[in-house]
Amino acid sequence: MSPLIWSLLISSLSTSTIITMSSHHWLVAWLGLELNTLSILPIIIMRHHPRAAEAATKYFLIQTMAAALILFASTLNAWQTGHWSIINTTLPIATTTITVAVMLKLGLAPTHAWYPEVLQGSTLTTALVLSTWQKLAPLTLLFLMNNNLPNNMTLIMGALSIIVGGWAGLNQTQTRKIMAFSSIAHMGWLSIALNTSLNVTTTTFILYTIMTTAMFMPIIILATKTLTDLGLAWSQAPGLTTMMLATLMSLGGLPPLSGFMPKWLILTSLCHTKLLVLSVIITAATLPSLLFYMRMAYLTTLTTPPNTTPTQHKWRRNILSPQLLTPIMTTATLLLPLTPMMIT
Repeated sequence: MSPLIWSLLISSLSTSTIITMSSHHWLVAWLGLELNTLSILPIIIMRHHPRAAEAATKYFLIQTMAAALILFASTLNAWQTGHWSIINTTLPIATTTITVAVMLKLGLAPTHAWYPEVLQGSTLTTALVLSTWQKLAPLTLLFLMNNNLPNNMTLIMGALSIIVGGWAGLNQTQTRKIMAFSSIAHMGWLSIALNTSLNVTTTTFILYTIMTTAMFMPIIILATKTLTDLGLAWSQAPGLTTMMLATLMSLGGLPPLSGFMPKWLILTSLCHTKLLVLSVIITAATLPSLLFYMRMAYLTTLTTPPNTTPTQHKWRRNILSPQLLTPIMTTATLLLPLTPMMIT
């Protein structure tokens, strides 16, 4: 792909997200979502591989259907109420339909089946973009509609996403699919946080983005596409592999690390609102996720001794680490003491 076309796609992708995030009119938000979809499709299909074509087709169909639902519901709301403002979307059937459409765009259960397949058919860098940047525009719509969201439905879909993301990830051997189910589980936590506090939701999404980026960057650098590749990563970059271990534990939400912060805050808010049963359910549903993170950590650090192995391993090459790798991986593991400052 030529640099001119590449720069055009990247600028269109970023501009369309900013259009949706800064809009107050449903038609402008819908326009931004459509531009966003059309910008990411050539990036997904860039490899000219059948899996990439399949992933691009699935992504196009799902995103177009969700955008059509949003347009239909916003038109229905404008017909009944007389205005197109996103904040004042008050018609119950319109808010429910838009919430389902946005959850479909985010890949929450039970509308999640397309998401792991699209990530598996994309490159690792494209999978990182789909897991982080592409979440911004739909989440902005949920933020703007926060006062009129169907709370019970968002709580149920959030809890179901945490359960599905944990259990379905146990059976995977591809790192992209594991990160896809990890994203589904984290989006479930984010959906539940929407019902408690927007500050907590923003903090959760920022930390999710940092941790996912910190996990994808070593995977991209070391080209570890399967769990078998993880066992051979130590001989290429021991220091990077050690930080990958800490990032995995942070993604699982273990207490000394940054990933514990959003879970702690969300569970505290749920307990304050007397939703104790939901708190117990989502806490128990996090354990399968922690199990496959621990399995990845075991394969990364404990199955290969910390020396040069005479057995089969990848050809050694110069590891080109981006400059942002160190601060991103540091913030992905050591932000817990800053919790009071980030919330207030």
